[in-house]
Amino acid sequence: MRPVTGLAVVGALLAGCGSGGFNGVHTLPLPGGADLGDHPYRVTVRFADVLDLVPQAGVKVDDVPVGRVERIALAPDGWTAEVVVAVNGGVSLPADAVARLRQSALLGEKYVELDGPAEGRAEGALADGAVIPVERTNRNPEVEEVFGALSMLLNGGGVAQLQDISRELSAALEGNEAQVKSLLGRLNALVADLDSHKAEITRALDGLNRLGGVLAAQRDQVGVVLDDLEPGLRVLSEQRTQLVTLLQSLDALSDVAVDTVNRSRDDLVADLQALVPTLRALAEAGANLPNALELLLTYPFPDSAVAGVKGDYTNLYADIDLNLSTIVENLGRSRQSPLPGAALPGMGQTAPSLPLPLPNQPLPAQPLPVPSPSAPLPGGATGGGLGGLLGSLLGGGR
Repeated sequence: MRPVTGLAVVGALLAGCGSGGFNGVHTLPLPGGADLGDHPYRVTVRFADVLDLVPQAGVKVDDVPVGRVERIALAPDGWTAEVVVAVNGGVSLPADAVARLRQSALLGEKYVELDGPAEGRAEGALADGAVIPVERTNRNPEVEEVFGALSMLLNGGGVAQLQDISRELSAALEGNEAQVKSLLGRLNALVADLDSHKAEITRALDGLNRLGGVLAAQRDQVGVVLDDLEPGLRVLSEQRTQLVTLLQSLDALSDVAVDTVNRSRDDLVADLQALVPTLRALAEAGANLPNALELLLTYPFPDSAVAGVKGDYTNLYADIDLNLSTIVENLGRSRQSPLPGAALPGMGQTAPSLPLPLPNQPLPAQPLPVPSPSAPLPGGATGGGLGGLLGSLLGGGR
């Protein structure tokens, strides 16, 4: 009976293969796998490289099996691998979970590890049909990669030259211990000084950062300035020969000027010393000099005379003192007589004598001589008519 039973089992298996129920050994469930529960949910994980990950591989959270890999295929973009994993429905993961390819041992199998995001920034919950993009997946380096890098270091790296490096370093330091020690001391002082000024250095770097931000914000304006500056630089480049000639001529002129100043130094100092009294007098004049210049422009009339001009005539304001004592005093001080031939006190000349009338006698018919406006008065004075009389009365003698 047992051989017949074994043949029946083999026949059933072959029948299953022929009917399409068996698609390969990797589709068979592995014993001892994770318990998916009654309501597992499926998540699609995209890897840049799945290495030798196979279906039915494990899915773990904190080294605890919580699911398995169901399918591995090429993503629609044609560059990444798409892995569909089934996770136990009782396992709660954040919506921004990350996925990593891990290896159970040095030569062990690969599995998918699910974990929360870094720095605890968990958001939402991972649900059925969710996709973990390639930006939140990575893998561990392979043993072959580690050995390949180590082989490159040992064979093509600088390990073979370590002995030569050590020998040359010893030869360079031998006999220079004091200098090396002094250099290390100065280096220590420099580092300590930099450390004591780290606040200022940080502030300077922050200032440079702000300056860079301002320049970045005004990049268009800076570009316009540089574009506008280019024609000017081109003109300077084209006129470089003329500018050099100009500078050389200025150099020769400066030599001549220095020689001239050196030769005329004594005379220049003497002239400046001679100007000192004049400048001092001008400084002492103060506000009088500007006032005198104002009168110079309107001589013989002051600026106040302009206010008296009204159109085509001029107003004259005069104060006339007709006090008798003042008039007599003015006549006594005057050097000319208001009447010809009359003797005045203080004058050495007399006016022409006229016959004085007797009492109760009429005045002679001889007319009283009246000086001409241009006739000379005794003493050389010129009669000015009414003006001369008023001048004599008001004290306008010479």
